[in-house]
Parts: sequence; C-alpha cells; structure tokens
Amino acid sequence: MLQDIRENSQGTIAKIIIGLLVVSLSIWGMDAIVGGFSGEPEVATVNGEDITERDFLRVVQMESQRRLGEMERPDPALLNEDQIRKDVLDQLIQEQVLIQDASAQGLSLNDADIDALITQMPQFQVDGQFNRDRFVASVRNLGMGVGEFREAMRKQYVVNQIRAGIMQSGLVADENAAQLLRIQNQTRSFRVLQVPASAVSGDVEVTDADIEAFYQENGSAFRQQEQVDAAYITLSLGSLAENIEITQDELEAYYDQRAGDLAREERRASHILVEAGDAEQAISSIQERLTAGESFEDLAKEFSVDTVSAKEGGDLGFAGRGVYDEAFEEALFALEEGQVSDPVSTSFGVHLIRLDEVRRSEVPPLADLEQKLREELARERAAKEFAEVRAELADSAYEADDLAGPAKELGLEIREANGITKDGGRAPFDHAGLVRQLFSDDVLEGGYNTELIDVGDSVSVVARVREYREAQQLALEDVRDDIRRTLEARRTEELLNERADAIIVGLEEGESLNSLGSGDWESFEDQARNASGVDPRVIQTAFSLNRPAEGKPSYGSAITNNGIEVVALDAVNEGDVETNAETGDSDLDQLRSFLASLEGQREYAAYQQFLRSTAEVSRP
Repeated sequence: MLQDIRENSQGTIAKIIIGLLVVSLSIWGMDAIVGGFSGEPEVATVNGEDITERDFLRVVQMESQRRLGEMERPDPALLNEDQIRKDVLDQLIQEQVLIQDASAQGLSLNDADIDALITQMPQFQVDGQFNRDRFVASVRNLGMGVGEFREAMRKQYVVNQIRAGIMQSGLVADENAAQLLRIQNQTRSFRVLQVPASAVSGDVEVTDADIEAFYQENGSAFRQQEQVDAAYITLSLGSLAENIEITQDELEAYYDQRAGDLAREERRASHILVEAGDAEQAISSIQERLTAGESFEDLAKEFSVDTVSAKEGGDLGFAGRGVYDEAFEEALFALEEGQVSDPVSTSFGVHLIRLDEVRRSEVPPLADLEQKLREELARERAAKEFAEVRAELADSAYEADDLAGPAKELGLEIREANGITKDGGRAPFDHAGLVRQLFSDDVLEGGYNTELIDVGDSVSVVARVREYREAQQLALEDVRDDIRRTLEARRTEELLNERADAIIVGLEEGESLNSLGSGDWESFEDQARNASGVDPRVIQTAFSLNRPAEGKPSYGSAITNNGIEVVALDAVNEGDVETNAETGDSDLDQLRSFLASLEGQREYAAYQQFLRSTAEVSRP
C-alpha cells in the first residue's frame, strides 16, 4: 500500500483527490471526532450509516459557491437552491455507498500511509519539501481541521483506488478499433447537381387564407410578452474616472513611479519538455549528455514532447513576464544568459530551460504615454471613490420613492429603456438578476426601486418601472408579413425537395440530365468527413448514403442556403490505419487507448449504479 502511495502521489489519483476535496472530502472527517455520538439530525441513512444535516448543509454551501464561481456574472438569485440540495444529497449518498464498499473489501490506510501521502503532495510543498504551514493553511482554506482532512483522505483514497482499478481495466478488441478508424478515415467520391431556389420561385404562392390559417393554428407564437419601460441610474468606475483631473505634476510623478515597469524586460528561452511519468530517467540522461558537450538543440529535437519548439531546437522566442506558467517564469527569470535550469515541473510536464538572450526596452518618453498614464492614474483614484459612492447610492436609492433624488444628490444621469421583457433587453438589462428584480412584486406592484445590482466589472445599476404592459395577442396585420415569409420559405423547400426527388427518380431510371432539364454535375474526389470547400450539409448527405452498387450511384439531396443539391455517390474509399513515422505511435494506438478509457468509465458507472441500487437508503 505504501509503495502505491509513493508511485501515485504525484499522479492522477492525487490530483483527483485534491479536486474532490472542495465538494466531497470535507464531509467525512468529523466522524473521527464525534463518531459515537447520536441524536444529531440526519438527512439520509445509507445501510444504517447517517448522513448528518450539518455535513449536508456544509456541502450545499460549498456547492453553491462553486456554481457561483462558474458564472460569468455571479448572481446568487440565479441559483436553484432546490436543485442544488437534491444534487448534493444524491452525491453524498453515492459517496457513502462507495466508501462502505471500500471498507467491505478491506481497503484502508493507516496513519503512516496518510502521512506519506500528504507529505509527498506537491500542493503542500515548498522548494520540494513538505511545509507544515502551507499544509495547515490549505486545509483551513477548505473549511476543515487537520483531523478532518486526514480522515477524509483515508476514506477517499481507497475509493479512488477502486475507481482507478476499474477504469484501467477497460478493454477494446483491436479489430473493433481498427474498423472504427477505417470508417473515420474513409473518403467518398461524389457529384453534386445544384437546383437553385429560383428554379421553383415562380410556383410559390401564399394566399391570405393560408396566412390566416397559419395565424389561427399558431396563435401562441404571436403573443407579445409582458413588458416594462424602466428608468435607471448607472454608476461605473469609468465614468468616475472621466471626472477626475490629473495635474501635470501628478502625471510626471506617476511616470517616474512607473518607469521600472515601463522598461519591459523580455527573455528568449529554449526548453526541453518531457512527460511527467518518464521525467526522472529522461531528465537525468539529458543532463548527462549536456555535461558531455552535446548541444541543447539536438537534445531538444530528440527528447522534447513540445514538437513545435523541438523542430527549432527548443526555441520559444522572446517573452516577458505573465506569459509562461508561474514555475517556468520563476525559473527563467532567475537564470543567467546561457545557463540551463534544474528540472522545472509544470502542468505540461518537466522542463529543462536555457536562457538564450535578454533584451530590455527603453522607457518611452512621457509625451508618448501621457494619455494612457492619465487614464490609469484617474482609474486608480476612481477605484477608491467608487466603493464609497456605490454605498451612498445603494442607501439613497433604497430610501427614495424615485430616482430623481439619488441622481441629483450624486450627480448621476437618469436614463430610460423601453420594451424590457422577462427575457431581458439591451444592456444593462441583459443581466438576469437586474431583470428579475425589475419584475419582482416589490418593484412592479409596490413601486419601489430595485436594489443596486452589480451588472459588470465595477458597474452598478439601480432601476424602477415607469410603465408596465401586460402580455397580449399580436394582431394579424402586425405579423402578416412575417407569416408570409415563413410560408414562402416552407413552400420553396417543399418544391425543391419535390424537384430533387423527381431528378433522382429519372436518374435511377436511366434518364440523362439533359432530358431532365437540369444543369451539369460538379465532381468531388476522395472527400473526407471534415473536407473544406464543400457545404457541410452536402458532406453529411454523401456520408449518409448507402454504398453504390456496381456501376450504379446512390442518390440523395441536401437543402442548402441557395437551394437544393442532388448528390450522386460514386465510390466509397476505405480509410487507412497508419503509423506515425516520427513517434512510432499509430492512430490505432491512440484510438484504442481512448476507447478503452471510455469502456472503463462505463464499467465504473455501472459498478456505481449496482452499489447504489442494492443499498438500503432511507430519507426522513
């Protein structure tokens, strides 16, 4: 067990554990502290073991924060609390089932195993050594105590061992993978005959009766949603900055302060990148050969898995700070010209980095930067003012019966927006939280202002309803032209399909294009599924047709933007299964590995479902 930990602590399982901590690990550790106590409210019981309400609520809160973090514009009002609670409870039940299964199989870690696992995790290391302060701080950031974290690791690690074992057991027959690859690499040769929409336009007729019938049959599609017209005040950091005056003395002082940053340093680097799993042996061999006098460029071409830079001897060109991974950048900017770094680990693998050249740009004259620096300094000062003004606006708008008072008090402009529906409107009413407030009972019926809503980066809005209009049925005359266009488009497509079907029938009976009154074929040879230069809808049709019989094409059609295309499939060309001459790997190897991974995931999902379906679960 301990050897497994040493082998896996830098790998996938360790990363999975850290990733799962945010949602799942924090719920189990307290068992070690309060294991024997009873009477705590539970939300579910799994095979006789309780999931406590305290643990459940903790994870609900963490999951809510996670979902907020994924939003482009975080807004708690957009969270579906009922769905979150359901999802979390289902997850906790599943995790309890898996932990019980691991325990039943006799899988466990002792205290020494836990210590070895924790001390070897890079998340808790400084300069390659375990750092207790970082460990404790990281655990506290998760909202856990050290004891809780250790117990969580104990339980989750063995579950992940079962998971990894099942997922790595997925197998795929070589011939199945080869057949799929041949199909994927298949090409087809076909001809295309275009029938433009103009060929049937003279036969398209839409009567008033057709329009009225469509209107009656689809009445719900012609209802105008309820709408509001709104007045609103926008407070933004940018508008505050525009009103801040910067004197020449202040500008010159700011220029002197920024001089160090304005003189940009760029470094030209070369690197050799090896995959993390093979890093120790490969890096050692590279370093020995560098010491023996072999060129960095040749070794980059031989070893580096960064194939793009490897062709250039590992050359990455010039770059300043903020471009590379943090660890890579720290190592690069600590080197002297010509020096090669010690091994540097990043998410891409392990690097050897050589600093080839350093260049520093001169500080541009103040005249060239004056406008940019004025704006920077103004925004910097406005940022301090923004928080204060925002708080004043929030209080003033909450207490006021309209927006006139707050606007006058703070020197802000009242603007108007019309036709806002529950689906939103133009900015700033493209923000769902602001729209929800606008249609709330307090604002819509009570006549209050909305709360001050942050609709963007340092942009806040407060609004109120000026006028409300109920949903209503649109008159036929208001939508007549739209309906006519819809019906004309549908009728055109119907006639085009009829024309294409008639051409196909004639071709299958041996008639020529001339006798069918059509144009000429356009040929496409050996086209792949992702071929460019051909309408994707035509490609899709060509690859959906049956293989042509000897000397007899298969026919189909595809509606396009300009009309319809009749497709004649002449040949199906089998795809090859090739080996990459440079790496020795084949597409077949990669596909087989991918399919085996998918199969392993399916098997693990089935295993989880079996455990869940056989567990005794009760919910109060």
